[in-house]
Amino acid sequence: MTTRRQFVRLGAAALAGAALPGAALAQAWPTRPIRCMIPFAAGSSLDIVGRIAMDPVSAQLGQPIVIENRGGAGGTIGTALVAKADPDGYTILVQASAHSAAPAAYSNIGYDVANDFVAVIPLGTLPNVTVVSPASGIKTLKDLVAKAKAGTITYASAGTGSATHWAAERIRVAGGFQGTHVPFRGGPDALTEVMTGRVDFTSMGMSSALPLIKDGKLVPLAVSTTKRSSALPDVPTTIEAGLPDSDYTYWMGLFVPAKTPDAIVQRLRSETEKALKNPNVIEKFAAQGIEPMPMSSKDFDAMIRKEIESNIALVKAAGLKFN
Repeated sequence: MTTRRQFVRLGAAALAGAALPGAALAQAWPTRPIRCMIPFAAGSSLDIVGRIAMDPVSAQLGQPIVIENRGGAGGTIGTALVAKADPDGYTILVQASAHSAAPAAYSNIGYDVANDFVAVIPLGTLPNVTVVSPASGIKTLKDLVAKAKAGTITYASAGTGSATHWAAERIRVAGGFQGTHVPFRGGPDALTEVMTGRVDFTSMGMSSALPLIKDGKLVPLAVSTTKRSSALPDVPTTIEAGLPDSDYTYWMGLFVPAKTPDAIVQRLRSETEKALKNPNVIEKFAAQGIEPMPMSSKDFDAMIRKEIESNIALVKAAGLKFN
């Protein structure tokens, strides 16, 4: 039975909620599990990073965050599902640089990258590392370019328009050679094909490639960032290896469907910021060469919009064909 004091207290809380609907909504959310779409295969760099980051967020919110991997078409299949989801905070998206590249790579993706999502927070940046099989005999990026110019060469990716594809294309264009792109549904498949020598090289996210490099199953030639990676300090950047304008920044971030209430967006951002400061997360990220990317939601959104336009311009200027 509700006492008079409890009734007054509940009434005051209700009035406060009415006065501050956003704050009340944010405090009430979430009341059930959250679906987190990662539009690339399990074991991919984005999958590894997303799971590391979302684990503490789940604990902080007191609700499970259920990871769903839906790979294919450079990440656009899983991303399209989030674009169509209810904007209630119960469907979130962990995406990467492929997000802003999709409009340049695909003629009809079924959603608007710039306007169908809210950019919540960047999770960090990660080098792509160009790798070959030890059996190839290739020791440097110059060796790779020389082989490509002397004959034919193939390069694998985690899908057309994925960050792995763009990183490889930057090397191909900067190196001035032709090649055959071999897309897969995810990074692990692409790495397997390179390890076996069935495909010549790939430019894969560090998180996926690093264990295989340490096991001696892949040879790292160069990293895509403008400075060397702490995870592979002896490996040069693509620019140091002799290819100007070949660098590529692979970022990862958290998104929600457009029209998600701002109070929920801000709560999700706040909890994710807290998780990224978790010593366990920092340690795991550092071990894989993941660098912090502090940026406001507004600046993150502006960066993505700028990248969309620059990627479209690059495809036209370089005559790249994504098929």
